[in-house]
Amino acid sequence: MSDARPPRVIDGSYSEAWRNFTRIVLPPSIRALMALRWSGQENIPPKEGMLLAANHLSYTDILALSLFVHRCRRYPVFLAKASLFDVPVLGWLMVKLGQLPVYRGQTDAALVLQDAERISKAGACVIFYPEATVTRDPDLWPMVAKTGVARLALAANIPVVPVAHWGAQRLLPYGKLLPRVLPRKTVRVLAGPPVDLSEFAGQPLTSQVLRAATDKIMSDVAGLLGQLRDEVPPATPYHPAVARRKFRADLRELQKTSGETDLSPDSPSGADSP
Repeated sequence: MSDARPPRVIDGSYSEAWRNFTRIVLPPSIRALMALRWSGQENIPPKEGMLLAANHLSYTDILALSLFVHRCRRYPVFLAKASLFDVPVLGWLMVKLGQLPVYRGQTDAALVLQDAERISKAGACVIFYPEATVTRDPDLWPMVAKTGVARLALAANIPVVPVAHWGAQRLLPYGKLLPRVLPRKTVRVLAGPPVDLSEFAGQPLTSQVLRAATDKIMSDVAGLLGQLRDEVPPATPYHPAVARRKFRADLRELQKTSGETDLSPDSPSGADSP
């Protein structure tokens, strides 16, 4: 018998008092950790519901995005790993602030999209990391993304604003436990205009349609990141599973080549060096 606990019902409701508290305390705390340079605030709608799709470089980029959205006079609502809601104090606070848990591996994981749709239509700014985790791309470009943000945008006709950021990985590189606070790092944030998904309007939400819409969203995110880095993003996004398969195939080919090499004394490769 499985001892897995059923997911708690967390519907995005929040405490206005706790949100006001974070508006007072968190901005100066975040600014003490990092300097921020941003542009594109005019692309964040002032009131209506929206989805914000961002690249993911470090756990500290959550702080940068939070402050950016706050400066645009919006309150950030993140889709966060459900395990964070089980952390003492932090989990309680996240519930009070109206954040949404994502239950990976649960049959009802899609329910979070229903909550995200409901609160977006009520005027919330819901932040997605479409890659679902920190990028594994060796050059830190966005990876192939999950299709949840495209599904929600198309099903509920909610605008998606692409956002890219660069610099948070210097404060806390992925896999490290302690941030590098000195010298203070600069994080740059750039928001673009809402992604044009009109070509998918009225189409059934098949896997092909959702993949194409997701790729278009992430292409805009990667393009913004290219502007911040003054580089051209790769034509094909990094796919961890494809990279692993290629690595294994290259390894087998190397082993095969090594095994077929004739190392006898009479062969050139086995002869003594002069």
